[in-house]
Amino acid sequence: MNEQDSHSFDPRTWISRSATAGASGRDCTNAIPPSKLPRARLDPKFIALACAIALGGAGLAVLNRPAIRPPTVNSPPAPPVQAMRASGRRTLMLADLSEIEPALGSSGLSGPDIEATSRQVRAAFGNVPGEIRLILDLESEGNQTRLLALEATRINGTGLLLHRLANGTLASQAFTGELTSRLSVVRGEIDSNSFYSSAVAAGVTDSLIGELANAFSFDFDMQREVAPGDIFEVAFEQSYNPSNEPVGVPRLVYVSLRTATMSRSLYRFTPPNEREAGWFDGNGSSTVRALMRTPVDSARISSQFGMRTHPILGYQKLHRGTDFAAPTGTPVFASGNATVEFAGPKGANGNFIRLHHDNGWQTLYLHLNRILPGVAPGSKVLQGQQIGEIGTTGRSTGPHLHYEVHIDGQPVDPLQIQMGEGKSLSGPALTAFHKQRDAIDTQRATAKY
Repeated sequence: MNEQDSHSFDPRTWISRSATAGASGRDCTNAIPPSKLPRARLDPKFIALACAIALGGAGLAVLNRPAIRPPTVNSPPAPPVQAMRASGRRTLMLADLSEIEPALGSSGLSGPDIEATSRQVRAAFGNVPGEIRLILDLESEGNQTRLLALEATRINGTGLLLHRLANGTLASQAFTGELTSRLSVVRGEIDSNSFYSSAVAAGVTDSLIGELANAFSFDFDMQREVAPGDIFEVAFEQSYNPSNEPVGVPRLVYVSLRTATMSRSLYRFTPPNEREAGWFDGNGSSTVRALMRTPVDSARISSQFGMRTHPILGYQKLHRGTDFAAPTGTPVFASGNATVEFAGPKGANGNFIRLHHDNGWQTLYLHLNRILPGVAPGSKVLQGQQIGEIGTTGRSTGPHLHYEVHIDGQPVDPLQIQMGEGKSLSGPALTAFHKQRDAIDTQRATAKY
């Protein structure tokens, strides 16, 4: 093999020569003179490979050249960016009017806007407490925020609308919400846990359950005469504003309870010329009796009226009342309208209250943890009013209420006496009651449980 043949097969010679040829701009096919290569070895594949290597080397040479820096000149500063105008809406919930100035300030409004806006809202709403919803339409330009419109609304739908006029002043327009009332009817069955859990499971709002139990306080002992499987039904009204939001608290209008031994259906009604509503059966007879069945809720009877061995003294002695065991602090209620004859500590009775009722009966409440303020000799109390709390003062083995009823000065069994009959409606009052009763029954008949 001669020297020319060895050079033609050495790729290193192609790279150096191809790079030189590529850099000078000549055709890559002339990078190796044909006269230097044997004709039999001029394969087109070798020529293509040589061209690729030559072009690659030229590209590397260009990339490795030092960057050319332009001469330094003092460029003028960029013009400032113009402030852009923006608008937006904010919705705020205020607990009451005292929060309006801080709320407007947190939205970016300036002093004059805050003062003018709050003055008009306060003038429209007065000092009536309650939540207020604010809807603010704002316009911002730079660091300045301006109020374009405001809508202030109470939960009952009443409110005030403010909007910015062309001259910059705020015009106001008051509006009144139109409330609608809907009746809801639910029915349930007493479970093995409690009346409360049964009512909640059926869909009764928890705020109504205490009133529901009180409606039956003259007819049922809710701790001992109601059992699993008993059926109850409740109808209550709820007001709604134009946004379909509930307004205020729901109001009971009908309750019924059916046990194994008795069934009662009661309607809420306010007789003409009377301020307070009461519960009446379907014939218009009031459920109110001289005394409530029990003066304490959620208590168990730990000792009944009659002869027994005294737990402390150890001998047979007449137990002149009924003991209701419950935790210390459980509320104790006056079982009827009465005048307070005694209220204070009294030896073995502990903290003690004696009430004289309008029909001449007396009720006694012993071993109280405390007596509520205002319950003092000579003061008046109403049926169902809390007068004290269960405790274990005096001669007592644990927290309970000892409750006695005296008729003509003699103790009687509180759980066995007849509580008397309630008043009955008549004349126009009975007619008005029948109209309301029939309207409730009509809606109950179409209810879906």
